[in-house]
Amino acid sequence: MNNPPRKAAISLMTDNAYFMDCFVGYVVNKNQTAMEIWLSMAKEAPEWFNFLMSLRNRIVSCLGLKDLGALGDIISSKQADDYLEGDRVGIFSVFMNEANEVILEDNDKHLNVRLSLYIESEVDVQKVSITTVVHVNNRLGKAYMLFVGPVHKLIVPAILSRLPKV
Repeated sequence: MNNPPRKAAISLMTDNAYFMDCFVGYVVNKNQTAMEIWLSMAKEAPEWFNFLMSLRNRIVSCLGLKDLGALGDIISSKQADDYLEGDRVGIFSVFMNEANEVILEDNDKHLNVRLSLYIESEVDVQKVSITTVVHVNNRLGKAYMLFVGPVHKLIVPAILSRLPKV
């Protein structure tokens, strides 16, 4: 696990975080934006992750929490630069959409999540850093993270591993 990139806006959102992780992968440099990479990753989410999201949605609905849908619930005809602040993209809403960083979020009564996909372009590759920052709002958020935290450390590397190899 890594620290968030210093130049990433998400690095300014880590104060008092209950949970934070950052994982890194590399893709061939095709001059893609952060949102373009995120959308391709969301479309390629592993089936086991979609199953876990479906299970999560059924369980938490009994607790009055939001059904987030699936990671790949995106509008296929929508272009990456068409996503504006507040737009829904899979299980998240857009907080920020810049060429080199997209920050997605979900806020609920138990916790607030921000996820950043930050890219640093080199000649042949783009370094992709995915940072997740969680602030809990109550005991339910802490209990939720007892289950989600360990699984999250499997999910992000698995999704990163599906990126085209360098």
